[in-house]
Amino acid sequence: MELLKRKVDAFLAEWKRNPERKPLIIKGARQIGKTVSIRAFGAKNYESVLEMNFVLQKKFRAIFDEGYEVDTIIKNISLLEPSWKFVPHKTLLFFDELQKCPACATSLKSFCEDGRYDVICSGFLMGIYYEEIESNAVGFKDDYDMYSMDFEEFLWAKGYSPSQIEDLYSHMLSLKPFSKLEMETLTGIFREHMTLGGMPEVVQTFVKNGHFGGTLELQRQLIKDYREDITKYAKQTDKAKILAVYDHIPTFLAKENKKFQVTKVAKGARNRDYIGCIDWLKEAGVINVSYCLGNVELPLKGNYDPTNYRVFYHDTGLLIASLDDEAQEDLRANKNFGTYKGAIYENIVSEMLIKSGYGHLYFYKHDNPTLEMDFFVRDADSLIPVEVKSGDGATPSLNNLIDSKSYPDVRYGIKLGYKNIGWNGKFYTFPYFLTFLMKRFLREKINSPVVHHMA
Repeated sequence: MELLKRKVDAFLAEWKRNPERKPLIIKGARQIGKTVSIRAFGAKNYESVLEMNFVLQKKFRAIFDEGYEVDTIIKNISLLEPSWKFVPHKTLLFFDELQKCPACATSLKSFCEDGRYDVICSGFLMGIYYEEIESNAVGFKDDYDMYSMDFEEFLWAKGYSPSQIEDLYSHMLSLKPFSKLEMETLTGIFREHMTLGGMPEVVQTFVKNGHFGGTLELQRQLIKDYREDITKYAKQTDKAKILAVYDHIPTFLAKENKKFQVTKVAKGARNRDYIGCIDWLKEAGVINVSYCLGNVELPLKGNYDPTNYRVFYHDTGLLIASLDDEAQEDLRANKNFGTYKGAIYENIVSEMLIKSGYGHLYFYKHDNPTLEMDFFVRDADSLIPVEVKSGDGATPSLNNLIDSKSYPDVRYGIKLGYKNIGWNGKFYTFPYFLTFLMKRFLREKINSPVVHHMA
């Protein structure tokens, strides 16, 4: 199959151009394409690429046993693979499945100071404490968080060019509505993306075949693989709890308030006993977590309740694949994504926000039903409520947050739905498929005469 274009490709090219580059750790969930992208980059840019997989080639775990000096490590690798060539400044050492050999991370300081060889590590980091790795190599490595394919990468896979995607952004920045043809076409592609998600094998199968056949089986196998990884890497005392959390995500998303309640996971369960499970799944890249704000005000960090949160799948296609067979047929045949209490739309928006660079997610839920909001983001000086509408209903919460003098940090809002681009003096309306451009829009809109005048 043809190699899929990924955003990590541009990052790796920029990393290679930097003469002060440090060893790199690319982390993310399993099977999102890390290894394929690194291999392609290595083949294109290095005379010698030496790949060591700590899962499939256990022998390489011992290369650090005698210490972390670069010459010692190279000597040990050469003992195991005498034909390998170590060409200074033209060799890439690729350590894959880092989670199986944390000692490798400790060696990064030596490789950084030595400077003769480029080093890239990858792993999905289930079952190891990344904070420990960071302390071992702090200041001597760079990190890159990789995700499954986002909507822009999905458009690339479908054959759309960067200039066509830039045209989408120009519509957004100038607040120019799309034509009927543009709306229908892009909405159709976005629905495909929601159904499939962004796992590369799933996307590639769909693009190659031109239909959904075989994709559901691939998605369900991925869900089984994640469950198997939990049983393999979680501590014995935590396995059952982590699996219970993972298995209950669709259950909570189907509820009206979508709040994660541990009492529904296990009888007599206490929230504090499950915080570590949530952190574990989040660190592994398997889930995204959104926290409830204590008050609708800036700053976002430090103004949320760590015990009140919503949990989303990191890939919406896997959420859909976790539903029953009847739901699969409804979604694939009838495109009825509005069912399931709007959970599918909230999940895809949470995913798009994270993938576009929002490191944390926040929502607001008040006792008063006319004061709740799906997500919050910010620009330089404003707190921005983001409403996700699965239907075409009214937006009392959005209007109340903007109109009330009780929330001075809120100056305008954003409504996402199956609506064309618009501005009504209080909030922007954007179709779902533009969410991946929202962070850029909020950063650059101040330079747009149209948007600056309106907002």
